[in-house]
Amino acid sequence: MHKLSPDDLVRMAQKLNCHNIVFNVNEPTVSLPSLVELKKSAAKAGLPMGCLTNAYGTEESTELLASIFDFFNIGLKGFSSDFYKEYIGVRNLDPILRNIRRLSKIRHVEVTTPVIQEVNDRELDSIADFLAGINPEIPWHVFRLLPEYEMKSSEYPGIEEISSMLQTARKKLTYVYFHNFVGSEWVNTNCPKCGAVAIERFSLGCGGDKLDNFRCPGNRCSECGSEIKIFGHYIAPLSERALIA
Repeated sequence: MHKLSPDDLVRMAQKLNCHNIVFNVNEPTVSLPSLVELKKSAAKAGLPMGCLTNAYGTEESTELLASIFDFFNIGLKGFSSDFYKEYIGVRNLDPILRNIRRLSKIRHVEVTTPVIQEVNDRELDSIADFLAGINPEIPWHVFRLLPEYEMKSSEYPGIEEISSMLQTARKKLTYVYFHNFVGSEWVNTNCPKCGAVAIERFSLGCGGDKLDNFRCPGNRCSECGSEIKIFGHYIAPLSERALIA
């Protein structure tokens, strides 16, 4: 186990040429005091902070998270309290929906939904409607969850079946992604106006997605000039900058 002070962590991020600091896997609300201290050091260095969160918290803790993090990826795993009660152990979905609404007003927010066929896939349309009602430009990542542990007897989600279910959502939301299988055609960011590929990625399946080509300098489509909703600006790797120089 490594023990790093906030200043140590910021120096490490700078040394590695990171342009932000992101917390994932662990829920950030369990370590709020240390994150508050890290925010002070990161702000001095001009490094934005982001996190993955389940957004299940009080209004007060949500406001505190918003004061720490500049961008969020929120896991919305279903759209009914019955689903959350049975599979997540949370009695009421309402606080999560409330916090998504709130954070979307003041921070860059993206939402991820892990989907298992015949379990929560029937709630995809409701989630799309909810997000579109807040802001149709909220990026929505549908994540093909491969069932393990207590759900390992469930079938793997069908790629064609889930993709077909998302056709309605793609008419309501500007940025809909479908992840976690090799060769997914739904990991690119397309210009909402002309349809040109603005950010090209290659799907590595469980390994995530690899950036192939960034075609929106200044966060604008290189074909038609329309704005692409991105938090921050693309910073080319050192190898690319050396070639440009």
